[in-house]
Amino acid sequence: MKVFKYILFLLLILFIGFAIYVAVQPNDYTFNRSKIIKAPVPVVYNVVNDFKEWPRFSPWIEQDKDAILTFDEVTSGVGAGYSWEGEILGIGNAKTIDVLNNKKINQEIEFVKPFESISNINWDFEHVEEGTKVTWSMTGKQDFMTKLYVAVAGSIEKNTGPDFERGLFKLDSIVRADMNKYSINVEGITQHGGGFYLYNTSSCKIEDLKQKMQVMMPQVGGYAMANNITMAGKPFVMYHKWDTENNTVMFSCCIPTTFKIETTNSNILTGQLEPFKAVKTVLKGDYSNSQEAWSKAMSYIKENSLVQPITGPALEVYVTDPMSTPNPANWVTEIYLAVD
Repeated sequence: MKVFKYILFLLLILFIGFAIYVAVQPNDYTFNRSKIIKAPVPVVYNVVNDFKEWPRFSPWIEQDKDAILTFDEVTSGVGAGYSWEGEILGIGNAKTIDVLNNKKINQEIEFVKPFESISNINWDFEHVEEGTKVTWSMTGKQDFMTKLYVAVAGSIEKNTGPDFERGLFKLDSIVRADMNKYSINVEGITQHGGGFYLYNTSSCKIEDLKQKMQVMMPQVGGYAMANNITMAGKPFVMYHKWDTENNTVMFSCCIPTTFKIETTNSNILTGQLEPFKAVKTVLKGDYSNSQEAWSKAMSYIKENSLVQPITGPALEVYVTDPMSTPNPANWVTEIYLAVD
């Protein structure tokens, strides 16, 4: 009998000791995970900011593909939200509390089942040389039941940190895959209206073309802005000669104008395109796919027995501005090849 009492007494001491251990655990928790994604900040931010994108990178939805997701009428920005119910996920909801465009997103996540808790989710987006540094953090309060859980199962960071790492890995994958999407459409024969334009001209090695264009185009555009010259359309490049044998290209960077401009800079000239019949090809996506677009345009000309005049214009028109359209998948380039 005494032995039994001693055992009960010992168990009571252990229980009280464990309860005290649980009670003195921190009342708050916080942790974060970071990853650098090779993409512009707005591209990454826009994915995270829209709850409809979350099934693509959420590590939890990945574990419960049969879960029922219900999206609020607003899915991005302040007031956005969605809820879930699943065998593994349980029941819960998330909502966006505050945003600082392309910099921060603050959210609140509430679990209803299998246990009740509310946590704060914070996203930080920082431009770095390699792209975007994304920091995903979580903070919250630990009541006694939560402390009891972590005392047995380990800290919330220990249990949830790997999920954050998995989510950031998936976010990286989908963002880069989205940026690589492109399409090429040969629209066929059209009539280009021609018109006046400002331009500068140069030649270089083919592999240096992009870098050269990035220097020359702002010079023409800057001249137009400095002299209050109205642009009559989108900037374009006119190719005069493409010599693969000698690895050289001659081209002009052009800004269309409403009328003939008498320039005051010897490096900026005025030209005029006469209207011409052309095969139009549209590339939607990164400019790195332009070679394929040109190949398809040339194939169309050959397949339809069309003839390119030796001195006929060959233009690339840049419909979108990369500064205002950060995702390369949304860039639009139009190619016009003159035909008879």
